[in-house]
Amino acid sequence: MKTLLAHGASTAHIGRGSWPATCWDDPTLQQSQAQRDKKTMARKIHRIGIIGGSGLYDIEGFRGKKWVTVKTPFGKPSDQFLTGKLAGREVAFLPRHGRGHRILPSELNHRANLWAMKKLGVHWVISVSAVGSLQKKYRPCDIVLIDQFLDRTKQSANHTFFGRGIAAHVAFADPICEELRQLLLKSAKRKKAAVHDGGTYVNMEGPAFSTRAESVTNHKLKYDVIGMTNLGEAKCAREAEIAYATMAMITDYDCWKTDEAHVTVEMVIENLTRNAATAKAVLADVIPRIPKTPADWPCHSALENAIMTDRKVWPTKTVKELKPILEKYF
Repeated sequence: MKTLLAHGASTAHIGRGSWPATCWDDPTLQQSQAQRDKKTMARKIHRIGIIGGSGLYDIEGFRGKKWVTVKTPFGKPSDQFLTGKLAGREVAFLPRHGRGHRILPSELNHRANLWAMKKLGVHWVISVSAVGSLQKKYRPCDIVLIDQFLDRTKQSANHTFFGRGIAAHVAFADPICEELRQLLLKSAKRKKAAVHDGGTYVNMEGPAFSTRAESVTNHKLKYDVIGMTNLGEAKCAREAEIAYATMAMITDYDCWKTDEAHVTVEMVIENLTRNAATAKAVLADVIPRIPKTPADWPCHSALENAIMTDRKVWPTKTVKELKPILEKYF
């Protein structure tokens, strides 16, 4: 049986300082994983979250639409959430930059967005995101189902729910949920989309696009796509034990490819509009194929053995703030 790692247990040096080698035997934590899973499964709603452009939710068959406001301890999410049913499944759409595209990438409140998703009973999140291509083989209007990130932001403190008296370190070697990514890959192929399997997403901060020197460097380093938004979402989703995958929609060649026009806002919008139908078709195909309840996917138990702080000293205020995320470990 796995339990939370605890401050004060015996330690062994394994590379990043002294880490606990044994588990705390407080009986309040001695619930079996099956018991915790049963408690989680008792929730009636298991929603699928979609984060993307504000027109993405205009999908045929999306019924019972209702805009829902969610208050969070981390401030306001990007917008209200549009809930409803699609292909027989409960879904929640979030316009990433707000309706009317009001929020810069560096202003996105990823903690609020993902906390609210968790509060709404979301267990899977599909991100649909505009990106620039860093390699010739990825053409505008192609889809890249990335499997890695490179962080070039200065936002790490805003990409975690933890701190304020509770320390946790989730595994992030594989930042994308592979099970969800494979479902998206199969759906994209069924819809005859120009889809690429795997790739590294360079997350820059923006809001300006890359300099040519930056873009050429990323190209020479063999990275695949570049964007401004998805890393923070993926980190917060992992901590919230939400399966997360990205549909990276190619809109341009950034500016490394000198025989092509460099990226502009007009170019991004034009190619996103061209590719909107494909994105909607893939979403409509994949949603009914996602498990009806959280499956035995590693992302759904990411906090097991990740919390370092002794349960006895968890601050009451922090526990209250993180209740949707931590409650199965109470």
